[in-house]
Amino acid sequence: MNVNELELLSVLAKEMNMRKAAERLFVTQPALSQRLQSIEKDWGTKIFIRSHKGLTLTPAGEKIIDFANEVLAKEELVREEIQSLESEVHGTLKIACASIVGQNWLPKVLKRFVEKYPHAKISLITGWSSEILKAVYEDQVHIGIIRGTTDWKGEKKFLFRDHLYLVDKEIDHIDDVVKTDRPFIQFKSDSNYYQEIQDWWHRRFQTNPKRVIVVDQIETCKQMALNGIGYAILPEITLHGIGAGMHKIPLKNENNEPIGRDTWLLGYNTAFQLRHVDAFINVIHQYLKGVS
Repeated sequence: MNVNELELLSVLAKEMNMRKAAERLFVTQPALSQRLQSIEKDWGTKIFIRSHKGLTLTPAGEKIIDFANEVLAKEELVREEIQSLESEVHGTLKIACASIVGQNWLPKVLKRFVEKYPHAKISLITGWSSEILKAVYEDQVHIGIIRGTTDWKGEKKFLFRDHLYLVDKEIDHIDDVVKTDRPFIQFKSDSNYYQEIQDWWHRRFQTNPKRVIVVDQIETCKQMALNGIGYAILPEITLHGIGAGMHKIPLKNENNEPIGRDTWLLGYNTAFQLRHVDAFINVIHQYLKGVS
């Protein structure tokens, strides 16, 4: 049975009169009678008993009418939910994000997003930018947020640039790093980022650091520098809240320009057309306007 047939039965059960039901359904009485006969044939039973006083439901008819009303109520509820989907943001937003951004920048944006769109859900994975690119390529997520340069051919939006700093408790001038015996604390990262630091170091000093400590996480690297174990090169995004006791020396290139890392949002055009993805991107734009 289709929805129109269910509505026909529901109207007949409310009116219990063929003429009045025909008027409400905008059909002729003969046409209504013919359609009712066809429905009863499909069910294999009489639904209404006809008399000069009107219609009377059979016991089987009562069950069929209950079924019809139940389905119609469910159909109305689903239509309301669909309309709600069009006016509100629903669905699960799947994000893959570079760990540094996921730890230090993204939470502030997500807070705004969930406050504005409480019906939306979030699925978040973090990792190196190379891993993020792989997740987007394989369509595991709607959008990726990566650091550094990329040859991504799909949708790509610039988010922000943050500069690199040499951070230490003792060193207050960049050239002092070649004089100290204190270790250079490095964190494992994408080869892209590591290469940038290496290139800068060799251009500036034409030599290698005297001592190096390599750790697996940027936060470990930061905490070791804060505790005076050695010096580190860290992106600006990780340095909020660092106390006055720490020196922050900006890295500069041969033209005396600050060296920085770009952060990009990327994905496929089909994902950008989704309502919850578009809403998230708008929240990002609003956030960036507020902090710029």
